[in-house]
Amino acid sequence: MKLRLIAVGVKSPDWVRAGFDDYVRRIPGPGRLELLEIPAADRKGWPVARVLAEEGARVLAKVGPGDHVVALDVGGRACSTENLSRKLDDWRMRGNDVNFLIGGADGLHGSCLERADEAMSLSALTFPHQLVRVILAEQLYRAWTLQHGHPYHRA
Repeated sequence: MKLRLIAVGVKSPDWVRAGFDDYVRRIPGPGRLELLEIPAADRKGWPVARVLAEEGARVLAKVGPGDHVVALDVGGRACSTENLSRKLDDWRMRGNDVNFLIGGADGLHGSCLERADEAMSLSALTFPHQLVRVILAEQLYRAWTLQHGHPYHRA
């Protein structure tokens, strides 16, 4: 099983890259999260619907037909760390690659949400889409530590 984060936007601040890379490095072996960055659509004079459609098509082009897709969306279902840890075990047992989708400034296109096997919300708060990369990487690391009895996760 491969874990991929497919995210719109290629110009991350250094602190985002450092934070994301730090948590990814902590997970040993094949369970590491891979980042696939998708260029944002050109926004100059185009309606938001067209921008979202273009970004959505770019994101979905990276998803395999048998992949499990998790859309990170404010309208998604809340997920605790313990629940995420159980989901990781379940996904591993199924053997499918798992793709987490993060939209750009305007979110994810409806086609991404339709393709998703599930929509997950990391919080009722709204986060900058760049920060979500770090939060997701940290939560996946925390879920891994929970599975392995590592002291990082103290519920």
